[in-house]
Amino acid sequence: MRYAMLIFGDDRDWSELSPADEQELMTQVYGWYERWQPTGKIAEGGAELQERSTAKTVRAGADGEPVITDGPYLELKEVIGAVIMLECDDADEAAKIAATWPLGAGMSAVEVRPVMSRE
Repeated sequence: MRYAMLIFGDDRDWSELSPADEQELMTQVYGWYERWQPTGKIAEGGAELQERSTAKTVRAGADGEPVITDGPYLELKEVIGAVIMLECDDADEAAKIAATWPLGAGMSAVEVRPVMSRE
């Protein structure tokens, strides 16, 4: 079954990292991928997202027409910074893999959710 692994954090913390600290954290992230890719548990798909200031939000306006605004809809401390797709037997296995993610500045939590299948 496919699971989405959502990486949450405060992207402002990430942007405050020194280049050396950013490189150290990315080395840990690359190590995570090197550990799990050979197992077939990382499915195709997923993305690292740019910071929240680059977001656009679309919602229904009072007249029912779409309204586009800059930035995220909600002002939150933590936002989704990346999505990784996992292929696991069950939610427990997905959570165990997610628990090995290297949390650091700008990455404070990982959420795992089953991906909807409409087959």
